[in-house]
Amino acid sequence: MSAPNDALAFYVSPPHTCGYLDGRDAVTLFLDPARRPSMPLYARLAHYGFRRSGHHLYRPRCPGCSACVPVRVPVADFRPNRSQRRCLANNRDLRLECTPFGFDAAQFDLYLRYMAWRHPGSTMDDPDPDHYLACFDSSWCDTEAWSWFDGERLVAVAIVDRLADALSAVYTMSDPTETRRGLGNYAVLQQMELAHEAGYAWVYLGYWIGACEKMAYKLGYRPLEWFDSGHWRRLEHGDAAPG
Repeated sequence: MSAPNDALAFYVSPPHTCGYLDGRDAVTLFLDPARRPSMPLYARLAHYGFRRSGHHLYRPRCPGCSACVPVRVPVADFRPNRSQRRCLANNRDLRLECTPFGFDAAQFDLYLRYMAWRHPGSTMDDPDPDHYLACFDSSWCDTEAWSWFDGERLVAVAIVDRLADALSAVYTMSDPTETRRGLGNYAVLQQMELAHEAGYAWVYLGYWIGACEKMAYKLGYRPLEWFDSGHWRRLEHGDAAPG
């Protein structure tokens, strides 16, 4: 794979409070905000650990810290383990609808309830619809809202980007009263299933951080590939975590 074109410009942000590790500052590398990205460019930069937030493509670049590890699942080789098969079976009563992402009142209400439960007081725990759209919407990106319903009641939403060769799991939110269902895991497993049916090579799961308990679930999807020093390396069943 060739490196990104030298004509691309990137900028780093000023240091800001890390959203994952207490007492640390973070620095973010952004594709030039003045450049309008495209889906082919997004797919290309995803191979180098970049993610999307709103209109922007970014990657952590914190001096002296490499805690944020990009991870993805090779779809063709993934097989759910016993716990994951049980999660699939327990949620087969749910109905899935996939629609282009945009503001939806029911989805936004679920987001607010999920944030108040899962991330109270964080920068994302904001009742402003404009802030919500700034985080997840983009005029240039092929983004979908995958909504799961129990009857007519919305219980989970996954925001998913469709790249040429992969799905990128942007964010998942679920009903705080439905914790027994394991809806976060179910959303990933359904993305794996639909990616396999569509012939995608990978499902990108974002960043894994060893010291962040909320991200531990990502290591449960094996084989798992992680980006390290310019290369994707592979974790098989039984392998130790990166680092």
